[in-house]
Amino acid sequence: MYELIQVSQHCGYIQSPAKIGVVMTGPGRVCLIDSGNDKDAGKKVKRLLDANGWTLEAIFNTHSHSDHIGGNRYLQTQTGCRIYAPGMERAFTEHPILEPSFLFGANPPQELRHKFLLAQSSDALPLTADCLPDGLQPIALPGHSWDMVGFRSADGVVYLADALSSEETLQKYQIGFLVDVQAYLETLEAIRQMEAKLFIPAHAAPTDEIAPLAERNIEKVHEIADAIVELCGVPTSFESILQRLFDRFGLTMTFEQHALVGSTVRSYLTWLKAQGRLRTLFEDNVLLWTA
Repeated sequence: MYELIQVSQHCGYIQSPAKIGVVMTGPGRVCLIDSGNDKDAGKKVKRLLDANGWTLEAIFNTHSHSDHIGGNRYLQTQTGCRIYAPGMERAFTEHPILEPSFLFGANPPQELRHKFLLAQSSDALPLTADCLPDGLQPIALPGHSWDMVGFRSADGVVYLADALSSEETLQKYQIGFLVDVQAYLETLEAIRQMEAKLFIPAHAAPTDEIAPLAERNIEKVHEIADAIVELCGVPTSFESILQRLFDRFGLTMTFEQHALVGSTVRSYLTWLKAQGRLRTLFEDNVLLWTA
């Protein structure tokens, strides 16, 4: 873990729980794509950079989830590097309390205030094409997060952030986190048609053929959507839908899973309602969902 893997003349990644991209920007200079999940990750990354004699110029965050921005503050403090974040992700990067607050829908309880959901804050600038080094291009990948982006290098390496999950991850967690189902399906379809020398998803093995994994992720989205519609054969409350989904997919309810999966299920409900597959009604002051 935390091993540097070179994949082209100018590009590589650090093998870690969420892969960190490394792109050469000049002699002895690099930028990172994401920074790991906490201060300890930042320390390990800096040791790798120091061992290679590299100066860190910038961190380009793909999105604001803690496992991608957790090393920001340490690396910024130690190196003075600039940090860039796209769109709304910048606000969450500078004010990480927004993440558990968004998940809970209010001031989050202590059970949601830990490093996996609440990173340390870091100063971030807007990520635009103009701030990227020559040859590195942003790719819009919304759905898993509001304004998530990936990157394509000049030598054909594509960093895909959390746009896809591996088969192992799909089997283990079943219901992957999403904020916008429609946007996510459009992102997956765009990825399915991409070509590159190498694709590097943050949570799946690098591959030169991404279409099969994109198709598998698309299938999983529709599997979950169909399950929700089936559970709403009679008017059903959100909590009942969530409980029965956990039972169906063999998941275990915790405070964190209630927040993460619950937020995702609400995103599915929004999408299914917009698709005309579900409608809502109120009975005895309870919001119910029905096919």
